[in-house]
Amino acid sequence: MKKLTLSLILLTTAVVAQAQITITDAWVRGTVPMQQASGAFMQLSADKDTRLVAAKSPVANVVEIHEMVMDNNIMKMRQIPGLDIVPGRVLELKPGGYHVMLIELKQQLKGGDVVPITLVFEDTATKKQFTQEVQAPVTALGAGNMPMKH
Repeated sequence: MKKLTLSLILLTTAVVAQAQITITDAWVRGTVPMQQASGAFMQLSADKDTRLVAAKSPVANVVEIHEMVMDNNIMKMRQIPGLDIVPGRVLELKPGGYHVMLIELKQQLKGGDVVPITLVFEDTATKKQFTQEVQAPVTALGAGNMPMKH
């Protein structure tokens, strides 16, 4: 009985809670028919050092984390392996900056649609990965850069 109690205590203390991720203002840019890519944008915060390492969505064959960078006076987009989320700070994924790129779209993304995106995070201390899903509304083309808050 003592061994069972000791084992339960050790198991309980070995379990470390994963970070609490807050995702706000998620949205996806609408597309025209046959368009092959779009961007997803949002704000991320966490209560522990965490890293966004991947994403997936049923609307795209490929989903990558990207950044926009200036290279010889030309704005270029490139894939990056992940983004650090520092406690107490908001990581903003926005047009012209960091974003989730939806590539090889399976359908047109129209205003009013909602795109499910599964974000894959890694606890930087334990290296354990976990996921969190966000439902990102599609903003119609010509409707501005993001949904309005009222």
